[in-house]
Amino acid sequence: MVVALIAHRRTPTNIALAGHSGVEILSPAEALRVLGPGDVAIGRLDVAESLDGIEDGLWELARLEGEGVRVLNRPGTLVAAHDKLATARALHAAGVPHPLTSHITSPLLGLSIHPPVVVKPRFGSWGRDVVRCEDVPTLRRSLAELSTRPWFRLHGALIQELVPPPGHDLRLVVAGGSVVGAVRRVAAVGEWRTNVALGAIREPVVPPPEACTLAVAAAAAIGGDLVGVDLLPTPDGGYVVLELNGAVEFNERYSLAGGDVFSCALDALVTAAEPATAVA
Repeated sequence: MVVALIAHRRTPTNIALAGHSGVEILSPAEALRVLGPGDVAIGRLDVAESLDGIEDGLWELARLEGEGVRVLNRPGTLVAAHDKLATARALHAAGVPHPLTSHITSPLLGLSIHPPVVVKPRFGSWGRDVVRCEDVPTLRRSLAELSTRPWFRLHGALIQELVPPPGHDLRLVVAGGSVVGAVRRVAAVGEWRTNVALGAIREPVVPPPEACTLAVAAAAAIGGDLVGVDLLPTPDGGYVVLELNGAVEFNERYSLAGGDVFSCALDALVTAAEPATAVA
């Protein structure tokens, strides 16, 4: 059985995962040539750099599945993770707490959610073009500015109720239906967003049981096999699922209880794939 990561980029996470025996990094086109029935393809397609969709390769993943390859993070899962409107719908349907979200395609349309809010791309990552708006004039100005972006013209933007940001959040990695890694992300000084790309730091953490239960439920809501789940603490002491990531980047600081997060993730994924592989 060949196990391969299907990705366009050799990111640090992909390289670390591939450092284990028998794991390859293949582009979607390469995967079609190399993989066959009984093999395992782990979809690691990310948001496009242009923020206007997902990297190419969803068709190839569907084709692999049709040819008998066990695909983990199936095409529909990647869409549900990276399309934040689809994320909101999936979490709502599953009863998983998530900020109230609306979709807007023109800065001139009426507002169904009123400030304080966050405006973000429908397909977004790295904290880019995410704007916090405390009042209606700021929101209108932000929408007018963002409406000039190519991604806005294609997909519009999301307006999401603001959960008061405490300056930190939890990111949990769920693989094969269990939490295999976690960190506490602390925002940079003067920054409310906790993206590492914006200067946030990662701190090792032992995630509380309620956070793990919520992360597993969120991953299950989109059929996710390897998913990053961002949890924001709420004033009542609970958590809300802020975002999901179908190509989550993580490092050794995510490791729990002295284990290696990369080994734990791959072991969980291979175990999840074994029953289907054995039947095939």
